[in-house]
Amino acid sequence: MPDSNASNQSDFQLPLYAGVDVGGTNIKVGVVDDLGKTVAHSKFPTPEKCSDGAFDRAAEMMDQFLEPHGFSREDVAAVGLGTPGPLDMKKGILTAPVNMPGWRNVPVRKMLAQSTGKSVTYANDAGAAAFGEYWVGGGKDYDSMALLTLGTGVGGGIIYQGMSIDGAQSFGSEVGHATIDTSANARTCNCGNRGHLEAYTSATGVVNRTAELLPDYPSSKLMDMVSETSALSALMVSNAADAGDELAIRIVDETAEYLARGITIVAHVVNPAAFVLGGAMNFGGAESKMGRRFLNETVSKVRSAVFPDVAKNLVVDFAQLGGDAGFIGAAGLARENHRSA
Repeated sequence: MPDSNASNQSDFQLPLYAGVDVGGTNIKVGVVDDLGKTVAHSKFPTPEKCSDGAFDRAAEMMDQFLEPHGFSREDVAAVGLGTPGPLDMKKGILTAPVNMPGWRNVPVRKMLAQSTGKSVTYANDAGAAAFGEYWVGGGKDYDSMALLTLGTGVGGGIIYQGMSIDGAQSFGSEVGHATIDTSANARTCNCGNRGHLEAYTSATGVVNRTAELLPDYPSSKLMDMVSETSALSALMVSNAADAGDELAIRIVDETAEYLARGITIVAHVVNPAAFVLGGAMNFGGAESKMGRRFLNETVSKVRSAVFPDVAKNLVVDFAQLGGDAGFIGAAGLARENHRSA
């Protein structure tokens, strides 16, 4: 069922915009107003193949959101779409998503436009999330912002004065694939290359690094957490760190150091006004003592590595929109295109 409330038309500023955030597990659909306020949102499992009615279902869900508030599809000016890459943004084609073989070489922009009857703006999912944070989240007070999403992988999005830096081949802002280790034994990234930020600061990277060190810490609480039926996870590391586990705290601090290397690269190349950290791999985030330690260690390491003027004005903080950033940002990008048309 849609996540909605009893608000009516007077609570929202027209026109409305819809956002569709396609993920490997779920597709999130939401409608927001002209100020970025969410009217309603929900999600449904991602079908194995795009052709299995995915966008027809999204369009139906959009209508379900509108009706209780007295709106119709005519009140929706445009629709935004975010998907994982690789993709061809200009042609509107999802080319080769790693975890979605049934969605390869699919003209997703055209299909969603046909299902909704609306113009569709297409974006990388991390770029859409970045725009959401820039518009109404952790970056709303800045004219430029970089988002790093720390999860199973590491995504990135960079917004400069309202524009998403997408690149000539739709690979712009892929911060997770910045090289932070050029040694011969650098870790292998999920993409197959070595030394990328993702290999060190993703949940996968955290688990791999912890597993390698665990035999050296026989008294670690993680030894008791891991069993034949309970595999090591980044959440376990976070919980153990909160409990004062030496190994887990070491992992938190080392992850902060690796993340700082990636942020330093972006700070010197793009120099955004703020960095925002999204995704679930944040050691508890702002509400956690260990999450705050992770953030503070990251900031300290970046400040020691960048130019003094950059260090003095450095802003790094946690994201504010959580899992809603993708559909909000996709809708926001559609709004930008509609307003400039």
